[in-house]
Amino acid sequence: MRAELNWRERSALAIYSALAWLMQPWLLRRLARRARTEPAYAISVGERFGRYSDAPSAGWLWLHAVSLGETRAAALLLAQLRQQQPGLRLLLTHGTATGWTAGRELLEQGDRQAWLPWDSRGAVDRFLAHFRPCAGLLVETEIWPNLVQSCLRYGVPLVLVNARLNPKSFGSARRLRWLAQPAYRGLRCVFAQSEADAVNLRALGARVGGVFGNIKFDAEPDVQQLARGLAWRSAMPKPVLMLASSRDGEEAALLAAVVALAQAPGTPGWPASLPFQLLLVPRHPQRVDAVAALFEQAGFTVSRRSQWTSQTQPADLWLGDTMGELALYYAMSQIALLGGSFEALGGQNLIEAAACACPVLMGPHTFNFSEAAQLALDAGAARRADDMAAALAQALRWMAQTEALAQARLACVQFAGAHRGASQRTAAAVLSTLAQHRAGAI
Repeated sequence: MRAELNWRERSALAIYSALAWLMQPWLLRRLARRARTEPAYAISVGERFGRYSDAPSAGWLWLHAVSLGETRAAALLLAQLRQQQPGLRLLLTHGTATGWTAGRELLEQGDRQAWLPWDSRGAVDRFLAHFRPCAGLLVETEIWPNLVQSCLRYGVPLVLVNARLNPKSFGSARRLRWLAQPAYRGLRCVFAQSEADAVNLRALGARVGGVFGNIKFDAEPDVQQLARGLAWRSAMPKPVLMLASSRDGEEAALLAAVVALAQAPGTPGWPASLPFQLLLVPRHPQRVDAVAALFEQAGFTVSRRSQWTSQTQPADLWLGDTMGELALYYAMSQIALLGGSFEALGGQNLIEAAACACPVLMGPHTFNFSEAAQLALDAGAARRADDMAAALAQALRWMAQTEALAQARLACVQFAGAHRGASQRTAAAVLSTLAQHRAGAI
């Protein structure tokens, strides 16, 4: 252990642990509610509390990716780890159904997938006693007080990879410093995305071992999806405008902006008279039905991607209701509005859009990807708007500027390519750190 807890930290951890224990019935009810729309939440519920049906084991390299975005980053890192050290036995954990579903594709023979336990001391201790991992890798932000302290007791080194800590999260951590600082201090090492992230992490006591960039830049879009999307786009009589990875409230804001733009909503020809084809891809698949209903009530015909075969189907709104096809959707689109950035949610990842040569219009809230957002703006791969209405107006002007839009597509590809290599650098640093740990050097 790098430093013993002082009395304030011990007291804060005791209060936190008591609350975590008391909230377990609430967690069970919440999982049951989520399972109604996302059945994966009903899988192996006992694992959430450190209860397992298989025999205890040991020697796992444990990699935790809480949700879909982190799992995609984990896939890139894992490929490099397997290449640099063949024969790894992987224990892959998640917290959400989308992460679990995507993570299943990363497993090889002999690997194991599980839910990360609820952060009560008993559940975490049972998890560690059952699996006895040789090391743990946490992707991006997943720091839990009891998890870190239990890993210290069990001698499991924890490394935070592709780490980010935006100013909002840093401020929250400072306010909860008696919990947060021991957790960050208890990590074996941290590999940060940016220098700004590294400064914030060090201020909380983390040992930053390197700044390697964002692993997500190493993702290569699916070539077949790109080709199909481009073919469909070229056959369209109107440009395609996409709202990508939208969050609750953003679809209604887009609809209001579209209605305000239209000459005469409700008259014959509405909304087919709009000068663009609208494509909407919700961030969470369980919201697809509600989004479809919202637009149908406004007079839109809706066609879902899951109902298409070899070509698109005519409709006022195309609804992307499939997982793993963002490259197809970006390739179909002239411009993408960035979901999560038009509400105070921090924005979704814009790197995949850039890799697919799809220029992005961002709202004002991009604090989850602040460095990537600024780099994209500087490169000419993205633009920013104050709200959804302004973004829609700007998108229409941009789509009419053929040469400027072509330059932005080229800027996207150059921007995405210029920042690759983080997964290889991170994998090498992780393996070096763990080798030093085994040798007792750190």
